[in-house]
Amino acid sequence: MSTNLFVGRLSYNTTDSTLEQHFSSAGKVVSAKVITDKYSGQGKGFGFVEMSSEKEAKEAIQKLNESTLDGRSIVVNEARPREERPDSNRRNSNRW
Repeated sequence: MSTNLFVGRLSYNTTDSTLEQHFSSAGKVVSAKVITDKYSGQGKGFGFVEMSSEKEAKEAIQKLNESTLDGRSIVVNEARPREERPDSNRRNSNRW
């Protein structure tokens, strides 16, 4: 079972590949994704890393929380489950 991690305080210059390389020192990375602005493409300062096991995820939290990546001290926590968000079209359709 893989475990998803939240990574905060990222540099706006951090890419998916640099994030993956940084976390590979703690174990096998299934995926690494920097969240970007859909219009500018610039990083929003956070991302998610999926580790291949819970043990590796815990090791990554211990080893990499407060570590430096691209000149910034990052925060690493276990990601919370994604919340359901209302459909924006559905929300606006009730206004008329």
